[in-house]
Formats: sequence, structure tokens, C-alpha cells
Amino acid sequence: MKKAIVIVLLFACAGGAWWIQRGDGRSHASATHTAAPSPAAEMIVAGLGGFRGIASEVVWFRADRLQSEGRYGELAQLATWLTYLEPHTPEVWAYTAWNLAFNVSVMMATPEDRWRWVSAGLRLLRDDGLSFNPANPELYRELAWLFLFKMGGGLDKAADYYKSEWKKQIEAAQMSGNWTALKMEPEKMKAVDDAYGKQDWTHPYASALYWGREGLSVATKLEHRHELRQIIYQTLMMETRSDPSFAVATLREMEATYREYQHPGLLDLINHFRRQHGL
Repeated sequence: MKKAIVIVLLFACAGGAWWIQRGDGRSHASATHTAAPSPAAEMIVAGLGGFRGIASEVVWFRADRLQSEGRYGELAQLATWLTYLEPHTPEVWAYTAWNLAFNVSVMMATPEDRWRWVSAGLRLLRDDGLSFNPANPELYRELAWLFLFKMGGGLDKAADYYKSEWKKQIEAAQMSGNWTALKMEPEKMKAVDDAYGKQDWTHPYASALYWGREGLSVATKLEHRHELRQIIYQTLMMETRSDPSFAVATLREMEATYREYQHPGLLDLINHFRRQHGL
């Protein structure tokens, strides 16, 4: 009987994924992973009842297998189901968004296709993951890291394209005065400017600071606070490279981090930064 249930669940997940995705992620993917579940998906999940936990375990097992095999396109489809089965488990959102933005995106041949997947991962965290888990610092950390490293950094060959696409979204919000679609609040943006220095909000670094600060406001565990503070001062360090006026705020954030997390390596970094900028 149990074996039959598992087989049914696997077919349900496979069939539901077709409804949700309708694409294999290998070419010109639409990356519609942040869309609401289809009626078919909702019906399947609701119908699982007490077997929902079993279904989740089956999907996790299959997802781990696909990841170990590097089959990220299929994994992206399957991982979507995890967000439906366990919406209040932050690890599910972080796991899925990371695969979309970091693993699947680099399989794409063009910057346009890469951006679709990066954007999908971003929206999955910001629009969906945080709506189910608004006080989880790990999701804010993942979102801030995506802005800092994936979109703002220079390691991805399509990073300049990401920046240009993000700039379009910010400029549209600035023109309309409506920040709802980006889940940002002008008052909190002003608080970032006041705390760290006037930001260029069209650059992903500003959003890294915004979401890092949001995460810090709900973080209670020392490890989470350290991770979020680290993202904040690392972002400010990157900004200082092009504008030395951010050096004072950077040092202040580094010292605040050290007061909470007194690591010798961080103290060495602080002293080096002081000498470098004459502070």
C-alpha cells in the first residue's frame, strides 16, 4: 500500500510540475516560478492530506538526487513543489531560489535568459518566501547576498546585464513613485541613506543594504546577526572602492560587527581598513 502511495505521489508531482512549469529550463526558459500555484497544483497538494509529509520527503529525496547529478533544469521544476508542500520552511525557499539564480542561470547561453532565472530566484525569495516567513533572517540574508554577489558582483559574465535590467525596474518605480512591486518602502530607503550615506538606488548594492538591514531588524541569534552585518559591511566596502566617502560608515559597521562577534580575523580586517583609509 505504501509503495502504491509513493508511486501515486511521484506521478502527481510530475504531472503537477507540467502545469506549473511547462518547460524544462534548458532553453529560453520562461522562469515563471514565482507565479501562484495553478488550480491543478492546489488540488493535488490539498488532496494529499496526511500524506503531505511523505510527499515532501519523496520530493526532497528526488531533488537531492537531481542536484548530485547536476540536473538543475529538472531540479528547478521539482523544487517548486517543495515551496507548495512546505511554505513555512525557510530552507525550502533558500534552496530553490539558490538553484534558480545560481545554478540554473549559468546553464543559459544568453544574458537575457540568465536574467530570467536570476530574476525568478529574486522574486521567489522576496515576493513569496518572505510573505510566508516575514520574520526569518535567513531569507533576508539570501536576498541581500543575491543582490551583493550575483547581481552586484563581477564574477558572473552577465552581471552588467543584470545591473541594467535592475536599473530599469528601479527607474520605473522612481518615476511612478510606486515601490509596491519591488516590496520596498521609501521611508526605509531613506533610513538606509541616513545610516550609510546617499545610495545610488539603481545599483544592486543599495538593495543589498536595504534587505540586509531588514534582516538585521528581525535577527535575534548571534550567527544570523553576524551574517547580516557581514553582508552590510562587505557591501559598504565595495561602495568605498568607488567612493571613499563611504569609508566612515564601513568602519562603523565593521566595528559594530566586532562588538557582537569578536573574531581575531575581523579585528585584523578593521585595522587594515583603518590604515588603508587613514581612519
